[in-house]
Amino acid sequence: MQFYHSNLLSSVTNVTHAFTTKNSGNLAFHVQDDPKIVEQNHEVLAKQLGYKKHALIHMKQMHSSHVHIVNDDDNFSHPRECDALITNKKDTPLMVMVADCSPILFFDSVQAVIGVAHAGRQGAFKNIIQKTIDSMRTAFNTLPQDITVSVGASIGVCCYQVGDEIYKEALELGFDYAFEKKNNSYYLNISKILYTQFLAAGMKEKNIEISSECTSCLCQKYYSFRAEKETGRFCGVIYL
Repeated sequence: MQFYHSNLLSSVTNVTHAFTTKNSGNLAFHVQDDPKIVEQNHEVLAKQLGYKKHALIHMKQMHSSHVHIVNDDDNFSHPRECDALITNKKDTPLMVMVADCSPILFFDSVQAVIGVAHAGRQGAFKNIIQKTIDSMRTAFNTLPQDITVSVGASIGVCCYQVGDEIYKEALELGFDYAFEKKNNSYYLNISKILYTQFLAAGMKEKNIEISSECTSCLCQKYYSFRAEKETGRFCGVIYL
């Protein structure tokens, strides 16, 4: 199983994390894959990263800005409908699954809090970044300047062409800075929006890491919905 690590998160203590690749196998149960194979992929990943599979909390992602605080009722078999998870529970891995959207891992080393978020276009437009950080502050007294964040591979501005409707919506939200125009078409840079939102939320620039790899360009390495349509999901996972 092949995965890679964040340079920033690898430099901190008391937290384990990884981003998987296509080589790690599909980790989503909703993409017409054999559930037994998906289960096996989860078991292998859990073994390699040192956690118990049944302790993993993942999500039924909806392209929303809903943040869920993990509680004792949460479990592997019944994922919550949300697009971000936060917890201070030890040995409770959190997972975000993607295939072009941005997988985001959060870690507050002062309060010992972790989070994950799923940020595609809708998550970026709805500022799931701010909502996740606000939830960490409210629930666990997290300060934005204490958060380290890593964003895994996602579709790049090179490949994310959007239509006039999305372009107009983005302009209304003040995201004109996140577009490139090529051959009379508009290309959206989600990573640039996320970076701006991290800073606006009060995070330190040195604590922000965003992958430059494009999932569509590198669809042999990562699952990409834009490049493949019917495809699996890779993930970001983190635990205390």
